Amino acid sequence: MGEGVTHQMLVDWDLRHVWHPFTQMQSWPDDQPVIIQSAEGHYLIDDLGRRYFDGVSSLWVNVHGHRKKEIDDAIRAQLNQVAHSTLLGLASIPSIELAHRLVSLSPEGLNRVFYSDSGSTAVEVALKIAFQYWKQKGRPEKREFVALQEAYHGDTLGAVSAGGIDLFHNIFHPLLFPVRRIPSPGAPARATAEGFAHCLETAEQLFEKEHARLAALIIEPLVQGAAGIWVHPPGYLTALSELCRRYDVLLICDEVATGFGRTGSLFAVEQEDVRPDLLCIAKGLTGGYLPLAATLATDSVFSAFLGSVDEKKTFFHGHTYTGNPLACAAALANLALFESEQTLKRMKPTVEAFKDGWIKVRQMKQVSDVRQRGLMMGIELKDPAGKRLAFQVCQALRDEGILLRPLGNVVVVMPPLSTRIEEAQWIASSVGQAIEKVSRGEK
Repeated sequence: MGEGVTHQMLVDWDLRHVWHPFTQMQSWPDDQPVIIQSAEGHYLIDDLGRRYFDGVSSLWVNVHGHRKKEIDDAIRAQLNQVAHSTLLGLASIPSIELAHRLVSLSPEGLNRVFYSDSGSTAVEVALKIAFQYWKQKGRPEKREFVALQEAYHGDTLGAVSAGGIDLFHNIFHPLLFPVRRIPSPGAPARATAEGFAHCLETAEQLFEKEHARLAALIIEPLVQGAAGIWVHPPGYLTALSELCRRYDVLLICDEVATGFGRTGSLFAVEQEDVRPDLLCIAKGLTGGYLPLAATLATDSVFSAFLGSVDEKKTFFHGHTYTGNPLACAAALANLALFESEQTLKRMKPTVEAFKDGWIKVRQMKQVSDVRQRGLMMGIELKDPAGKRLAFQVCQALRDEGILLRPLGNVVVVMPPLSTRIEEAQWIASSVGQAIEKVSRGEK
């Protein structure tokens, strides 16, 4: 912190000037705010020297831990070259190398990389590409999108239109374009064979009836994160992919949250061998260091945008920091670590440690469900009186040195992929103890 600046001054300035996201500022903070000053490995350290395990990976982005030497060094090396130059009319070495690497790692057929700067913008790019694609293919009537109930695809207006969480999106409804909505088999109320069959039947009926007007289906593959870690049953993604192929509808897979190892494979679609037309990535792309996103497209989609200047088939979309060299350098180092440290292999024992740790938690009377896919986990609490129990549990865990965030009644656990077995055991045990503590009325 700056010379002469005290903790209380920071608290006062924060309260006076900073508008926090997804936060009711009238009640902020509910207690003394945590002000982060530094980090080390899996821990964040506040300005008073207190250490906290980063249990949500700094909003689902951190992969290998904080201050990872290889990523730090890559960014410093790039700083000695150039911090930023535009991709409008120019190219840059890091953006080229990263695009080549991403194509080699992503599902077959995704050969084109369009950079942006966040998950929301990656989705926005995909939606605009899909709309323009059909217009330039001579089928402008194919302009409607299909998305799941309780979907979340970001906070820009196109992404909000695709989203389906009323708490976040309903107020903006007059600004949005309509989207066809299909039920999600990840919803707790549909977690049965009958519920799964109903979801597929509903989707097929929609595609059969309306496919002439449908531009694309957008889906968070395997897990709907912001819905409360809703895990889809095996085969659902495959079935929707087959519907898209059968009825000539583009498939957009939003892997902003599920990509880069979160579900146990580099990309979630790999687990069902699904090859989308458009793939949206962000969050873990740079290992949790810098804002960077990308929308990957097939050659078939890309070719619809080729033509003379006079034909005006150009994709008129871009961002000031598109393909930022510092962020691309961080992403290249992040992807190199996946290989050198065998991240996907090494995380498997930690995934199993969490599964074992949740056994006791699942049996608690205050818990209605525990959902897990890889290192995406949600513990749903029974809260009939609306006492914000999940929030209280997260506050109690803070006192134990663990930072988590709730989603409604769900305590979300999303630690770095490099989390160790003993840390997983400690977190699972601490969550159970915090639930008991809050249930007894203790803080």
